[in-house]
Amino acid sequence: MTAISLVIPGRDCESTIGECVQAALAACGCVERAEAIYVDDHSRDASAAVAAKAGARVLRSPGRGAGAARNAGWRAARHPIVWFVDSDCIAAADALRHLLPHIEDEAVGAVSGAYDNAVVGSLLATLIHEEIAARHRAMPTDVDFLATFCVIYRREVLVKLNGFDERYLRGQDAELSFRAQIAGYKLRFERASRVAHHHETCLLRYLRAQYHQGYWRAFLHTQHRGRAGGDSYSKLGDHLQPPLALVTLALPLATPLLGAPAVAELVAATLTAMLALTLRLAIRVRPSAGRLVAAAYPPFSLIRAYWRGVGFAAGIAAKALRVRRPPAT
Repeated sequence: MTAISLVIPGRDCESTIGECVQAALAACGCVERAEAIYVDDHSRDASAAVAAKAGARVLRSPGRGAGAARNAGWRAARHPIVWFVDSDCIAAADALRHLLPHIEDEAVGAVSGAYDNAVVGSLLATLIHEEIAARHRAMPTDVDFLATFCVIYRREVLVKLNGFDERYLRGQDAELSFRAQIAGYKLRFERASRVAHHHETCLLRYLRAQYHQGYWRAFLHTQHRGRAGGDSYSKLGDHLQPPLALVTLALPLATPLLGAPAVAELVAATLTAMLALTLRLAIRVRPSAGRLVAAAYPPFSLIRAYWRGVGFAAGIAAKALRVRRPPAT
């Protein structure tokens, strides 16, 4: 007998949470018992009311971030399997059914699914999605990293590991999966399990989010040493881009010492290296995505590298000062 507790954290998500809850509950039709828990992380809109109308039990979280909201959800869960879905994701009808066979192996602590794109008319959303899709196509079944947009965890694993580290406002999903692996649990990835994600359509909001990702990566990679070289989702080249972006920003400071021509050559060489790393992934973008997406991906990736790099530098500085003060969200 399989029983599932669906946990959805969210903040100011009234436009998507209703469909999110309904679709995920429909996907739970493959199990004998299911409950839906929506943890409202201090929304300023009608998210909680919409979630309740869609069939979720609503809990309140005081705005301490997604990790704290997910912890509140699974701790209130009644069932031994917890399915985390993000509030801007719409689960396919068979999303859960594809995940459950993996959890039948008692050595497996968690298993995650993949994405579809819910905003097909946006160039930015398509760029974000096509990159993720290329990474997912390259991922094996046994992995060392899991995201929480669509993942099931054994509740006993969450209890043993004390859930998500609430100090992390970003990257708490990676941090938990690293600890799960250290504890000896297998992690799985199932490409056939899919949720349609409402990817960001505003470039400025997306870049701000990437700054935050870089900030928290500084804490993640210093806490879990050895992970900066890559994992099942991202490779060394991906992690090199932000530091290289910082190099191009810092090199002009060496002009009095090296001279302008030498600095210009070094900047050009560093930018060329960044572009080479970008093209490695760009060539894996699906032809069906169109020429515009393929052409736009390299500059998109380069611009993002600068925001991540500046965020990473801010995180390193905060860590050196022993301050874990979250940047403005």
